[in-house]
Amino acid sequence: MIDPGLERWRLILGEPAAGSLGGLDGEAAGRDAALDWLYGRDEELDRRDIRRRPGGSGASQLTTVDWLDDIVRLFPKETVERLQRDAVERYEIHDIVTDPAVLERVEPNPALLRAVLRTKHLMNPEVLRLARRIVEKVVRDLVERLATEVRQSFSGARARQATRFKLARDFDARRTIRANLGHYDPEKRRLSVETPYFRARTRRNLTPWQVILLVDQSGSMLPSVIHSAVTASCLWGLPGVKTHLIAFDTEVVDLTSDVSDPVELLMKTQLGGGTDIARAVRYAAQIVEQPRRTIVAIVSDFFEGGSEAALVRGVRELVDQGSTVLGLAALDEQADPAYDRACAQRLADAGAWMGAMTPGQLAEFVAEKVGR
Repeated sequence: MIDPGLERWRLILGEPAAGSLGGLDGEAAGRDAALDWLYGRDEELDRRDIRRRPGGSGASQLTTVDWLDDIVRLFPKETVERLQRDAVERYEIHDIVTDPAVLERVEPNPALLRAVLRTKHLMNPEVLRLARRIVEKVVRDLVERLATEVRQSFSGARARQATRFKLARDFDARRTIRANLGHYDPEKRRLSVETPYFRARTRRNLTPWQVILLVDQSGSMLPSVIHSAVTASCLWGLPGVKTHLIAFDTEVVDLTSDVSDPVELLMKTQLGGGTDIARAVRYAAQIVEQPRRTIVAIVSDFFEGGSEAALVRGVRELVDQGSTVLGLAALDEQADPAYDRACAQRLADAGAWMGAMTPGQLAEFVAEKVGR
């Protein structure tokens, strides 16, 4: 039996380390088998001649259902989610999201949501119904989390005038400290507050604005597609904001009618295909109502498959008429962009704001514009 302190290293290094670290039994052996079922298929092991389990006449291989049952039993939740993510994204084990027996067992998480959206075209109606459970659960969690950030962004700015309503969120720390400095005790290094001060909050002046989200639905942009749908849903119905969501590849699809239902919206996206950003920008220009009250956010990696000159020209025309153009190379929780820097620079030169944002940061940007 292996020393408990070395068990973690034995699981990390796999069977080749058994000679040095010892064997495993009980649940540790089960964890080793579950890890081997997944990571033992890595082609790198063959190239390095360290295949963990040689072929032979041993027991039958685990099925995906058996493996899922085992990892839920043997590992903590965070590890289970990581194993499931590697299964669908690294090793493309599609039956995790296309086999009804498997779908009934998996715990919804963002990695499985991405896998469902990538493979839903392979699903029959029954499987699609089960897969929708994953979409609904993860999207609901995202909406609940993001809606809080959006509400905070639009809840109103602090005014400079004092208020007699004493709410903790409106506490004016700077003025309170300044006004009570006379009560500071140097020996105890303590400030006694006799008179606290608070600031009032005022609602923003919500003059109607259009927010047009143009979302590149190529496969590499999937996390941004998901968060764009959720962001649009959270912005939908806010006072003073009229939200549009447009998905594009080489075609342009206006999904605004489904913005209030991000689950339905995501189930209608078609990932893959080419990219014609200029065409999407032309469509946006056609639905602009008041240019100086419009934000056009282009969510894309900016690898233009159409005419880059037409794209730059379209962005410049929007800017010249007074619209605010945002070029977002990522709109997700990591805001870690991968994009065509040369194209992005040309769009910046044409007057677009270029960068990457989390959904909360986009909500703050919109709120700041709307509240002016």
